[in-house]
Amino acid sequence: LSLAATSSNAADGLISLKSPYSAVVTMDRLEAIVKQKGLNVFARIDHAAGAAKVGKTLRPTELLIFGNAQGGTPFMECAQSVGIDLPLKALAWEDPTGQSWLSYNDPEYLAKRHKVSTCPVAANLKKALSGFAEATVAK
Repeated sequence: LSLAATSSNAADGLISLKSPYSAVVTMDRLEAIVKQKGLNVFARIDHAAGAAKVGKTLRPTELLIFGNAQGGTPFMECAQSVGIDLPLKALAWEDPTGQSWLSYNDPEYLAKRHKVSTCPVAANLKKALSGFAEATVAK
């Protein structure tokens, strides 16, 4: 199994995995996984539908906002400013060639951004998000 993660956006802390599914199916799969893991889904935003409402076209692009206080609170205890980047978010989107992707912010990057790179929760969140993402794009 080859999970093609791209590091082209690594400098800005974005992790992206190729998905063999459409953007919508990718997001359906992620939403089911995070709910199964007991996380709260706060919102699912269809950016393409929003664009259509104003007469614009946008390739499939959906954002899922999810998490729980058990994971987020310890991160904010390291630096309360991390709250601007929480709850967690993931984006399922389609590139110009029709390839679907699943992208999310690297929690270790967020820890560096908020000057708490030694916060132990960041590595735990990274491991959890990586697991969710890999399960989402698995065939």
